[in-house]
Amino acid sequence: MDITQATSKVAKGARVRRLVWGEQSAFYPLIFMVPYLVFFVVFMLWPIFYGLYVSLTKWDLLTPPQFVGLKNYIDVLRDDLFWRSFRNTVLFVALNAPLSIVIPLGLALLVNGPILGRTIFRSAFISPIMISVSTVGILWTWFYNPNFGLINYYLGKLGLPGQNWLSQAGWAMVAIVITTVWWTTGWNLVLFLAGLQDIPEELYEAARIDGAGSWALFQYITLPGLRPTLLFVTVTTVIASFRVFGQVFVMTGGGPFDSTRTLVQHIYETGFRYFRMGEASAVAWLLFCVVAVFTLLQFRVMSERQ
Repeated sequence: MDITQATSKVAKGARVRRLVWGEQSAFYPLIFMVPYLVFFVVFMLWPIFYGLYVSLTKWDLLTPPQFVGLKNYIDVLRDDLFWRSFRNTVLFVALNAPLSIVIPLGLALLVNGPILGRTIFRSAFISPIMISVSTVGILWTWFYNPNFGLINYYLGKLGLPGQNWLSQAGWAMVAIVITTVWWTTGWNLVLFLAGLQDIPEELYEAARIDGAGSWALFQYITLPGLRPTLLFVTVTTVIASFRVFGQVFVMTGGGPFDSTRTLVQHIYETGFRYFRMGEASAVAWLLFCVVAVFTLLQFRVMSERQ
């Protein structure tokens, strides 16, 4: 009887310990999430809502904020410089995003195949993403120099006239797009390579046995297999294009004649040069809404195609 009671007590104690351990272990995922949640709230969620509050005030960083309601939004929407910056940003997105998707995809298809020196080519294409934006801007400013730049030098070798790339309104945006595509191609290239390597080789072998050519393989196997990657690359590229600032600020400063001035530069100068923090926050929120709408449309279109 004593042995039975002792055994019962041990079993009961084990059940209690398992119950307590189970209840405690349910909190462990939350414990590991705490650092991320703190980071998210402090550095992302709080600035978003604080920016919304600032956009409803008149604030010059020196005096206390004064609530003005929607006045900042009305003033921004009546500002010609805002609309010029908006048009320039949309133009940059329209030029940069397709090139920053198609070129990395083509290069990924190239270096994913059995070509000689594949590792060298991969390293060469990926290496520019490790350079800071300020270095990229200075480097390409030298390339575009009308007197001793490499671009005009090689154009002259081909018998073509050189251009004042960063001093002409028609060419400055093109120059910035070329610079951005060169700089960011490596990032999307890595993503496309990862997506290509997830596609089973057996699908290609079966299609080749059935007589499928290169275009058929790309259309019916590669492209469907890359759809999740393509969606991610498209969304992130468009968002990054809307946020362009560094290379524009270094290379042209928004010129000539505000032809390359973007919304982020407009936010920066409105807030930190003219100290109109309310208007700057209003522009930031308008940009956030535009990017959100474009992102939702992309998700919808890509989901319907899939």
